[in-house]
Amino acid sequence: MFIDYAKIHIKAGDGGAGCMAFRREKFVPKGGPSGGDGGKGGDVIVEADQHMHTLLDFQYQRIFRAQRGEHGQGSNKTGKNGQDVLIRMPIGTVIKDELSSELLVDLTRHGQRVVVASGGRGGRGNARFVSATNQAPRNWEQGFPGEERDVILELKLIADVGLVGLPNAGKSTLLSCISAAKPKIADYPFTTLSPVLGIVRFNDSQSFVVADIPGVIEGAHLGKGLGHQFLRHIERTKILALLLDSSSENIEQDYKILSAELESYSPEMAKKRRIVVYTKKDLPRQSELPTSKVIGKHDAVEISAVTGENLDILLTKIWKLLQNI
Repeated sequence: MFIDYAKIHIKAGDGGAGCMAFRREKFVPKGGPSGGDGGKGGDVIVEADQHMHTLLDFQYQRIFRAQRGEHGQGSNKTGKNGQDVLIRMPIGTVIKDELSSELLVDLTRHGQRVVVASGGRGGRGNARFVSATNQAPRNWEQGFPGEERDVILELKLIADVGLVGLPNAGKSTLLSCISAAKPKIADYPFTTLSPVLGIVRFNDSQSFVVADIPGVIEGAHLGKGLGHQFLRHIERTKILALLLDSSSENIEQDYKILSAELESYSPEMAKKRRIVVYTKKDLPRQSELPTSKVIGKHDAVEISAVTGENLDILLTKIWKLLQNI
């Protein structure tokens, strides 16, 4: 199951309390203070793991607590530091504070580690409070609390090219033809229910990653259909491939709907370089292709994933666009 959103609670360890103690040794009648400091609380650490591909694990475990520091002891013994908690997450996970919406970390590379909640400092023992005027202090400190917060996890897939289109525009069919990915394909809307990644081998030594997301419908930016919740997965892409069904009754209107939804979701996404792909070239056309006045200076190509016509031209155009970014 593909899960790209989760909410978890994280709590770093509290610091251990300082100790109030005095030396009690033979032949040392006034040994002085010997209370040690408390140990530091454990941190909560996140790590990007290339072997994870979904946030499904966080549907079952939602609370993560690091160990508290141990209390200080006599003989100036410092308490042991609390053990850290390491949470592994997929590459592409964005972590935000739920209360403030502050971006805490963006995990973009394998092995990246970030502390998202720091453990509390240990309290000072009475040995720390010795002064010229107080040689036998009875002061000591409690440990300080570790950071605690609710955080939102959002997985944003990392790909070079994002396939965007209305339902049944042929995105999944195209992806299955140009990569080894095997998305579900059927002749009905919303066949694709979750994002799918495919690696396209352009030649023997070069490749790029393509992301297919569920079809976008008019009003997707308002939460209609399935496209809105998955548009985040193409935020990181370098270019967008807008797929238009060339057998549609109004291809120009389809293009305008897609462009408007991208703009409404994110002005930055709408500014991405794009290529316009007219699919299903093997079927009879029912309307004229949009003019350059409509699509602007964007590259355009007609293809048929079924017959393979012009797929090589499409891949070459995509590769050149990627090299020029």
